[in-house]
Amino acid sequence: MSVVGFDIGNENCVIAAAKNRGIDVLLNDESNRETPAVVSFGEKQRFLGSAGAASATMNPRSTISQVKRLIGSEYKNPLVQDDLKLLPFETSEASDGGVLIHLHYLNEKHTYKPVQILGMLFAHLKQMAEKNLETPVTSCVIGIPSYFTDLQRRAYLDAAHIAGLKPLRLMHDCTAIALGYGIYKTDFSDSRTTNVVFVDIGHCDTQVTVAAFEQGHMKVLSHAFDNHLGGRDFDEVLFKYFAEKFKQQYNIDVYSNTRASIRLRTACEKLKKVLSANAEAPLNIECLMDEKDVKGFIKRDDFENLCSELLERISSPCYKAVNDARISADKIYAIELVGSGSRIPAIMRKLTSLFGREPRRTLNASECVARGCALQCAMLSPTFRVRDYEVQDSFPFAIGLQSDEGKTIALPNGALFSKGHPFPSYKMLSLHRHNTFYLEAIYTNENDLPLGVSSKLTHFTIGPFSSGEKSKVKVRFHLNLHGIVTIESASLIEEDHPHSPSEHMGTETHMSNGDSTPSTTHTGDEMRKNKVKRHDIPVSEYVFGGTTRDELIEAQETERMLANQDIYVEQTKEKKNTLESFVYDTREKLLSTHRRFATEEEREGISRNLQETEDWLYEDGDDESQQAYIQRLEDLRKLVDPIENRYKEEDARIQATTTLSNSIKHYRKAADSLPPSDKDAVYTECNKAEQWLLEKSQLQDSMPKNADPVFWSTEINRKAEVLERMLKHITRNKYSGSSYEEAMGGSNSNQRDKPKPDDMDVD
Repeated sequence: MSVVGFDIGNENCVIAAAKNRGIDVLLNDESNRETPAVVSFGEKQRFLGSAGAASATMNPRSTISQVKRLIGSEYKNPLVQDDLKLLPFETSEASDGGVLIHLHYLNEKHTYKPVQILGMLFAHLKQMAEKNLETPVTSCVIGIPSYFTDLQRRAYLDAAHIAGLKPLRLMHDCTAIALGYGIYKTDFSDSRTTNVVFVDIGHCDTQVTVAAFEQGHMKVLSHAFDNHLGGRDFDEVLFKYFAEKFKQQYNIDVYSNTRASIRLRTACEKLKKVLSANAEAPLNIECLMDEKDVKGFIKRDDFENLCSELLERISSPCYKAVNDARISADKIYAIELVGSGSRIPAIMRKLTSLFGREPRRTLNASECVARGCALQCAMLSPTFRVRDYEVQDSFPFAIGLQSDEGKTIALPNGALFSKGHPFPSYKMLSLHRHNTFYLEAIYTNENDLPLGVSSKLTHFTIGPFSSGEKSKVKVRFHLNLHGIVTIESASLIEEDHPHSPSEHMGTETHMSNGDSTPSTTHTGDEMRKNKVKRHDIPVSEYVFGGTTRDELIEAQETERMLANQDIYVEQTKEKKNTLESFVYDTREKLLSTHRRFATEEEREGISRNLQETEDWLYEDGDDESQQAYIQRLEDLRKLVDPIENRYKEEDARIQATTTLSNSIKHYRKAADSLPPSDKDAVYTECNKAEQWLLEKSQLQDSMPKNADPVFWSTEINRKAEVLERMLKHITRNKYSGSSYEEAMGGSNSNQRDKPKPDDMDVD
């Protein structure tokens, strides 16, 4: 069983795996620890990860990046529209209200949903993990932002299933960070909890979590976020600054050119990193647009002034997290700063002034989420033994219920699962109904949600069933490990009162944290046990905006077809490269090692065919089928193989001749210990073999090297075998088989030095 953790970032992905010696981050094909979250569609195949990022500039409209921002989001959401303005590919609204991506592939127009693109990325990461671990990968834990809605969580699970993965848990990013931080700490106090604030500033968002630690236990107290404040927003500040500057200085508008915009954004991201370590930095881009080279310069102080509004926004989720955790600033033990966007010095100063102490960087900023997910996967896996450590996460939103008529159902604490409720968790709801009814799970407080997110989660149908009068129906709700609300079961409760009149069943609701089945009732002065019958009721669900089962099956089939196409194209490239290498290698051999073994006519014919094949490869054969390259190679081999055989046969013949000559010498030397008659017989056979070898060798030496051999190494080897059998026949009456080998000094004579076995039997 694989134990793998995936951190799917907006810009890069990290894979961590649990091994016997601990948690390792897996390397990609370029030996990098981070893999770009990019899927690019070429003319005939996809390029994923690093290969996709490399083709982004040349093929921007068919290169999909930052899919994390689009998955499970509504197309008309204003914040989604702001994201789409930064992305070069074409999009439209899907039938379910989500985002639909348009691109060209295999000379046709194709449309894909973000969940399919994410599934492709998962499949690529799965392939990387399997290559590193040399074992199939299915079970995993995936990191997600705490602000992900029910729809986004389901979309992540669907994408994982498309790739053939089985997530054991969707884990909040900061919870994974806290797990990786706390499980290795041994200095926590036994008498009180240790509160730590984790600030994760990623590429596109900022998440803040407060966690309380004890020995062998951690509890998340609160989650807060700003899902539109990350490293890319600081990049965008630089982009707008230089775009305006270049428009004035060079009279070019980078907004009008997709490729120029991508190159400038990439340069601004690098510039931001340089400013993190230097007080000033230049920006130089050759031939950015209209064949113009551009130059720029900015100081760190100027950059921080431009970002002053963004820096102020960091305070909001920090305040909210601490307030929701209901702790004071003096109760905070430490502030841990992580994330790819956290390296800006101004952010460090802002957090220092906010908390009154400097944040720490004891964790790897880019890898801590993946490592925490791998740890959680090891804890959930039966194949790894991990020290006992309890992880209690909290849910960042309050979830309620609506009835058939759209009215909110009154529940204790105003919610089915309140904000900050630990999960996984179960709740039992008792209702009085006489036939099929419907429930809708909703978010009760839209102010806690990201902007533009619908409050509706899932529509449940409980039934069909029928009862003559209103009967008690118990519905068991489950907020599972992924943070998704489902109905685990629904039961119709029938109570039989044989010695008492029927009681009127009310319409009120009752909720408890576990199963509560009535066992006794009071009738007058008697207390008798009721007979309770429980009947299971079918439950079906409809997820608003979710992927249907048929769509999921279709997406899996599409992924298989695309993967097979990628494999076919790679195999075709391999066959083409093999043919190309054969052309160059053969041409070099004809001019050097193989020159003596080919006639002038053969060299001219082969050289002509090699040149024709080379011209074909770079012209008509540049984009041919796999079979065309195989056929071309076979045709060339038919011409080259006779020459190759002559070359190889000469070396083999020399080796076989030497071996036979040495064997004849050994046989003659060993024959001195035989009786005269046997000795003469051995000498006679050796002389015959020696004479045969001499005559054949002289005949071969008289032939030119560019002619087919008349004396083959296989003949010499057969002669050696015949000679050995004949000598065994001559001496079979005097020696046993093993004694013969020792006497004749044959091929197994090295066994003479082996010690003789004693007579001891070892049990």
